[in-house]
Amino acid sequence: MKILFISMPSIHSKRWIDNLVGTNHEIYWFDVLNRGKMEFNSNVNQIINWQKRKIPYVKGEHFLRKKLPKLYDFVSPLLQVTAVEKLEKIILEIKPDIIHSFEMQSCTYPIIKTMNKFPKIKWIYSCWGSDLYYYQNFKYHNSKIKTVLKRVDYLQTDCIRDIKIAKSLGFLGINLNVIPGGTGFDLKYAEKYRLPISERKIILVKGYQHKFGRAINVLTTLMDIKQQLQNYEVVVFGAHKMVIDFVKNNNLTFKVYDRNELNHNQVIELMGKSLIYIGNSISDGMPNTLLEAITMGVFPIQSNPGNVSAEIIENGKNGFLINDSNNNEEIKKHIINAIEDKTLLSNANKINILIAKERLDYHINREKIIDIYKNR
Repeated sequence: MKILFISMPSIHSKRWIDNLVGTNHEIYWFDVLNRGKMEFNSNVNQIINWQKRKIPYVKGEHFLRKKLPKLYDFVSPLLQVTAVEKLEKIILEIKPDIIHSFEMQSCTYPIIKTMNKFPKIKWIYSCWGSDLYYYQNFKYHNSKIKTVLKRVDYLQTDCIRDIKIAKSLGFLGINLNVIPGGTGFDLKYAEKYRLPISERKIILVKGYQHKFGRAINVLTTLMDIKQQLQNYEVVVFGAHKMVIDFVKNNNLTFKVYDRNELNHNQVIELMGKSLIYIGNSISDGMPNTLLEAITMGVFPIQSNPGNVSAEIIENGKNGFLINDSNNNEEIKKHIINAIEDKTLLSNANKINILIAKERLDYHINREKIIDIYKNR
C-alpha cells in the first residue's frame, strides 16, 4: 500500500509514522508547511522544500494571512506555489492508496480543495489538541472544519470528546481507535527512571503561556504557598518567554527550562523524579504531557477543557481536575491537598502505572496503528 502522510514536522507525526517500520507499505511524507526534513527511523520518501515564489514577496502578505485568511487564500495562488497545486502533482505522480493528514488548521485546511478533486482516495484525518474543541466556536473555522469532515473517510482522535464533536459537525465516516497523540511509551525505559514516591521532591509545571496555556496562573499560586513548599523544588519545563520573564521578575527560585532545552527522553526522566505534575490550559485534546506524567507515576493536577482529562483522571483518586483554568484558588486547593495526603499520592502512583500498562504502552498502540491501514 502507498500511504501519503501530510503534516508539519513534529515529534508526534514522526513517532506515528515510525510505527510503520518493518511493514511493507510504501511511505511518503509531504511537509505541507514547507518547514524542512524530519529524521525518521524508517525509509520515508520526504517531499520537502517544494514551495516556490511566483513573484517577489509583496509587503503586507503576512498581515493578510493572519488577519484576512479568506482573502489570502484567494490571492495566494498568484504569489507562490500552493499546497493545493503541489499535492495534486504528488497524487498524480505517486497515486497513493491512502492519504493521512494530521492537525486541522495548518495542515488539513490547505489540502481540502485537492482532496475534493480525488474523491475516491481514502482520507484519514488525525485530530490534534484544539482542532475541533476550540475552533468550532469561530464562524470561519466552523465552516472550514465542516467542509473537511464532509470529505474525510476516517477520523482518528486522542480522546472520546472529539469523536462526539466531529459527529455534531457533520462527520459521517468511520471512527478509528482512540490512540494517544504520541502513540504510547516505552514502559521498560520508563520503569528505569521511576523513583519511589518517598524519594520524589519535585513539583513539575508545564510552562506554556500562550493562546491556550495558563502556566502563570500556576506559578502565581505557587508563590502564594511558599511555606508549604519548603521541602520541594519547583521545576518549570517547556517555558515560553513570558513564563521565563515572570520567574526572573519575581525573583523566584524555580528552576526553568525553555521550550527547546529538554528532549523527550529528558522530560520523561524528569517526570520520573517528580511527585506532582501541573498542566493548565483553557483548551487542549488529551495532553501528551499528562500521559507522560501518568506513565511515570506522577500525581497529575490537570485542566479539563471539554471534560477530556476526565477520560483518564478520576478526580480525587489518581489526580485532580482543574475545572477553571483561571481560578487560582482552585489550583491552590488542589496543590495543598495533594502534598498533604501521602496516601493519596501513593495510591495514585499505583493506579497510574496500571493505566499506563493498559492504555499507554507503545507496543499495544503500535499494533492499533498498523491495523488502521489494513483492508482500507
